[in-house]
Amino acid sequence: MNTIGRNDNNTNQKKEEWERLVEFISEKFGNGEQLDLQAILFLIGVNELGQGYRDFTKDEKTNLLHIAICKLLSHYGYYTFVGRDDDGWPHWKTNNPPPPLDGGKQIILMKEAAVLYFKNAEILF
Repeated sequence: MNTIGRNDNNTNQKKEEWERLVEFISEKFGNGEQLDLQAILFLIGVNELGQGYRDFTKDEKTNLLHIAICKLLSHYGYYTFVGRDDDGWPHWKTNNPPPPLDGGKQIILMKEAAVLYFKNAEILF
């Protein structure tokens, strides 16, 4: 029973951290609207690309999400950064594919990884 309580506290703490991150990022970039996970992944992708914000094509937006996901999951050893192409876009190799997770667990993993990303960048939220 003690373990369950600890897991609940850990889950609650992670949820609170995510909510604080969303509030922080939304205040900075949301123009008065609350951003969702996809928007935060997009911002991480833009940051990792390192070329600043500009208008991106649909394909580039998809690639930015992929960059963010690879970067976030690299913390868990699923991807390794291999370098940048001639246009400056980062590329990753798959070490081990992430385990199959249902949609809810995938979202939780990405939220936890996003919180870790901002903590590692020493961004206080």
